[in-house]
Amino acid sequence: MGLLLSGSPAAHAGSNLLVNPGFESVGPDGMPTCWEKSGWGDNDFTAQLTDKSHSGSNAMALTVTRITGGDRKAMMLESTSCAPDVTPNHQYDLSVWYTSSTPNAAITVFRHDVQNGWQYWTDLKTLPVSPDYQHAEVRTPVVPPNTDQITWGVSVYGVGTVVTDDYDMEDATQPTPGDACSAGAACTQGSWQVMPFKNPVRSMHAVVLRNGKVLLVAGSGNSPELFQAGTFTSAVYDPKNGSFVTIPTPVDMFCGGHVQLSDGRVLILSGTKAYSDSSHGYEGIKDSYIFDPATNSYTKTNDLHDGHWYPSATVLGNGDVITFGGLKEDSSGNVTTERFSQVQQQWLPTNQVNQTWSFWGLYPSMILMQDGRLFYSGSHVFGNGTPGTGASIYDTNANTVTDVPGLQDKDHRDQSASVLLPPAQDQRVLTMGGGNIDSNPDANRNTDIIDLKQPNPQYVPGPPLPQGTVDQGAGPVPETGAQGKMYVSAVLLPDGNVLETGGGLHNRADPVYEASMFDPTTNTYKPGMATDPIPRSYHSAAFLLPDARVMTVGDNPGNGTFDEHVSIYTPPYLYKGPRPQITFTANSQWTYGSTQRITVDRPIVKAELIRPAAVTHSSDPNQRFVDLPIGVNGNSVDLNVTSNPNLAPPGWYMLFAVDAAGVPSVASWVHLGTSPANTGPSAMVHNFAHSPENHAKQAGRPRTAQPISPQLSGCDRDYGGADVCVPTVFPKGVPNTTAGRCTWLHHHGYARLRLTGRKDPLGLDPHHDGWAC
Repeated sequence: MGLLLSGSPAAHAGSNLLVNPGFESVGPDGMPTCWEKSGWGDNDFTAQLTDKSHSGSNAMALTVTRITGGDRKAMMLESTSCAPDVTPNHQYDLSVWYTSSTPNAAITVFRHDVQNGWQYWTDLKTLPVSPDYQHAEVRTPVVPPNTDQITWGVSVYGVGTVVTDDYDMEDATQPTPGDACSAGAACTQGSWQVMPFKNPVRSMHAVVLRNGKVLLVAGSGNSPELFQAGTFTSAVYDPKNGSFVTIPTPVDMFCGGHVQLSDGRVLILSGTKAYSDSSHGYEGIKDSYIFDPATNSYTKTNDLHDGHWYPSATVLGNGDVITFGGLKEDSSGNVTTERFSQVQQQWLPTNQVNQTWSFWGLYPSMILMQDGRLFYSGSHVFGNGTPGTGASIYDTNANTVTDVPGLQDKDHRDQSASVLLPPAQDQRVLTMGGGNIDSNPDANRNTDIIDLKQPNPQYVPGPPLPQGTVDQGAGPVPETGAQGKMYVSAVLLPDGNVLETGGGLHNRADPVYEASMFDPTTNTYKPGMATDPIPRSYHSAAFLLPDARVMTVGDNPGNGTFDEHVSIYTPPYLYKGPRPQITFTANSQWTYGSTQRITVDRPIVKAELIRPAAVTHSSDPNQRFVDLPIGVNGNSVDLNVTSNPNLAPPGWYMLFAVDAAGVPSVASWVHLGTSPANTGPSAMVHNFAHSPENHAKQAGRPRTAQPISPQLSGCDRDYGGADVCVPTVFPKGVPNTTAGRCTWLHHHGYARLRLTGRKDPLGLDPHHDGWAC
C-alpha cells in the first residue's frame, strides 16, 4: 500500500475548494448537488446515494453490473457554479475516501478551456480494491494555459462497486525558485560540446540501452567498399566514461529497423542485401537479430517473410513489434505487414497477421494510440507521401485504414520528424519540416499538430519552424523566405519540452544550423537555442541520455563523406542550480495501474517515464513521455502508473523527477510490465477518435509488391559509387548547364566521378571521357 493511499490522510493546511464534497446536499432528482453521473460505452450501471458513508450521512455508490466497453463516472458537474476554479501553472492535491470491489477504477479529471470548452484532461490514479475505507490522494500536473476550472471524480470501467465520500481539493503549488544561473547565454540557450573523441563506426542507427549505454549500428555504414569486404560494424558507447566497445556484427544492418523489446534486448530487422546502381534499387535482407546488452552480442531470430530495407518498427501494448514498408530482396516495395510475437519470440507467419496490402513507404512513422490503433503521421523517407491525405489511422484489429485530413503539403514531408507530444496521455502528435528528394525544393517550415482525443481528429497548422543559417557551399548565411529543413531531429526532454535540432535544406546537401524548443503547453517554439557546430543532416541522429543531456552523431552528405564527431547538448535546465536526486526507489519492477514510491532529496513537482530512444533517419515512433501523477508527503513521493499498456508499452524506461525550476534528476531505470499473475487492473481506454470524417477503407486485394524506381533515393546512379548521391534534380537556382551543375558539385565537396556506364543523363561529361566534371 502506498504512503499516500492509506487509512489516515496526510495533514493539510489549505482550504477545500469543492462544493458539496461529502454529498450532504441533495437535489430534487436524488443526485447530490453539483454532482452528476456520466460515462460512455456498452455497460449497465447504477449511481445512487448510500448511507455507508465515511462521515456524515451520505456517500455515492457507483455499481457496474455488465460491461463490454467504456466506463461510468461519478463526477462534479461541469458548471461555473459547481466546478472548482483553478489557476494556470498551479498544481492541486485531490483526495477522496473510497471502498472498491473492482481493480478497474481511477480518478479522472476534465478541464475547462476558455476557448474550446470542457474536455478530458487526464487519468491520475488507479484505485486498488479495498473493502474498507481508504484515503487516496494525488497531485495534478501543472494546470495548462487557458484553463479556468476543472472537474474530477471516479471512473469505473470493470464490474464492481465503488463507494466514495469526503472529496477534497487544495492548492499545492510549489514556489518557483529565483534564477540563479550565471552561465551567460547558456542559461537560456543551453550549450554544445564537441567531444574530443570520434565515433568509431559510421552509425546510422542509435539505440539507448537499459544500462544507460548507447548501441550505435553501422552495418556497412553506406560504404560500398565495406559492403563488398563484408565488414559490418556496431559499437556500444558508455556516456559515463566516453569509451566505445566495437561489437562483431553478423550481417549488414545498414538501413534496417530496430526497437527495444520488453526485456530490454533490441530487435533489429532487415538491412542491406545489395546497394543501388543504375540497373536496380537497394535490396533488403530478411534477416533479423536480437542484441543483448548484457553480453554485447547478437543472436539470430527466424527470418522475416521478405526484406524490409527502411522499415518501420513499432512496439505494441502487449510487447509485440509490428513492421511495415521498406524494400524487398528484389528492391520492390514491401506490402506485407509482419509481426514479432513477444510470447513466442519469433516473427509470425504472414497468414497470422492482418494484411491491408498497402505500401506504407520507407520508414513510415507509425505511432501507437491509446486504444491500440496506429497513427501514420505522414513522416516518411524518400519522395511523396502516401496516396490520399498523407496521414491515416490503421486499426490493426478491424484491418481498416482511415485517412486523416489536414496535413500540409503531404508530398513535401520527406524526412520530416513526428513525435507524440508530452505527455503521452494527451494523445497529440507534432510533425515538423520535410522536403522531397525527387523534386528537391527548399525544405519547408511546416509544422502540424493533431489531437487524437478529438472525435474527428485532423491536423491543424502549427507555428512555422524557426529559421537559422544554411551553408550552401559558401559558408553559413541566414535562411530567407519559406526556407526550413528536412532531416530534422526531435527529442523529448524531461521538463516536458521538445528539442528540435539539425537538418538540411536539400537532398543530402546544405546543412541548416538551428535549434529551438517546442512547448506543448503553449504550442510555441522558443527560437535561438544553441546550435550544434557539426552539420547534422542525412544519417544523423539525436537522442536523450539518462543524465538529461542530448547526444548527436552522424552526417552523410551526397559527396559520400561521413562525419564521425560526437556532440553533446546541455539544455538550459542544467544551468538552473542543483539537480533533485532520486535517493531511493522502492521497486524497479513496476506493474500497470500500481502506485510506486520513491524518495527525493528536495521537493519535486512532477515525474515521468521516458522511453529510451531507438532512432534513425529522423524517425523514432516509439519515443514517448508518460506522466506519473504524484502524491507528496515531504520527501516521500508516490508515483501513479497508467493502467494502459498502449500509453506505455512494456519495457525499460528512464524515470525522471523534476523540480519547480524544471531541473530534472539523473534518470533511474525501471521496468514496466504486467503483474506476474496478471492480477492488476485492466487498461483504461477512452473513446477517442471515434467519428473520423473519412470512411474506413477495407483491405485491398492481395498482391506481392509495389513497383519502385531504382532512383528511389533521389540519386542518379550513373555517377560515382553507391555511397555518392548526385541529385537527380539539382536545387532551384543551379543553372541547367554542365558548368552550373559541376560548380555546384565542386562547392559541395564532390570529387571527380567516374560514369558507371555509357549514360550521362545530367550532361556532366562534356569530354566523353567517362568522367563527370
